[in-house]
Amino acid sequence: MSLGYALRKIVEDYPLARLDPPAGHPLATVIRKGAPDELRAALAPIDGPFLVKGSPGRGRKWAAVPWIAVFDPGITTSATRGYYLVYLFPAHREAVHLSLAQGTVAAIRAHGAAAGAHLRASGDALRARLVDFTDALPTAAIALGSAGALPEGYEAAHIRGLTYDLAALGDETRLRQDLATAIAAYRALKVRGGLDLPGSAEGA
Repeated sequence: MSLGYALRKIVEDYPLARLDPPAGHPLATVIRKGAPDELRAALAPIDGPFLVKGSPGRGRKWAAVPWIAVFDPGITTSATRGYYLVYLFPAHREAVHLSLAQGTVAAIRAHGAAAGAHLRASGDALRARLVDFTDALPTAAIALGSAGALPEGYEAAHIRGLTYDLAALGDETRLRQDLATAIAAYRALKVRGGLDLPGSAEGA
């Protein structure tokens, strides 16, 4: 398996897999272990440390949007808070988003119904800190095709990234180069202040 193969398998198999319970399902294993293992291998040439996790959902329910995430433990070890890199799989199209994203659940807890507006506003400010990555990571907004607090929160929490169609997932060299660029942006944001913004009590 390769990173591109693992990502493509999730894209192609997820709609049908969701018809069965996730417990013991082979695709749930790919999301929790197979794809994260391939992502760790792709990260190996890059100085770490990195924590990699994948989530197909919780308990007996598949996630509306499964994800595979990379965390810098000095920033966060959870998708709920801080900021991190994540591959997100939209429900409405055969594609994958690589997203430098803000923690969604922490924003929902802190801001309630205004979380989306808060995340979009901070995303605008954070993109201003990463203008030198505009060409390399051109995707400034993502759509996930699912209603609900978390999918909509993921959309609002996106800072900058890339979107791949199925054909692009066959280019392993490009995927690894893009991952290195995204890691560079992740680290640049840390050096440039993280989530600490004027008038904000939130930090990295």
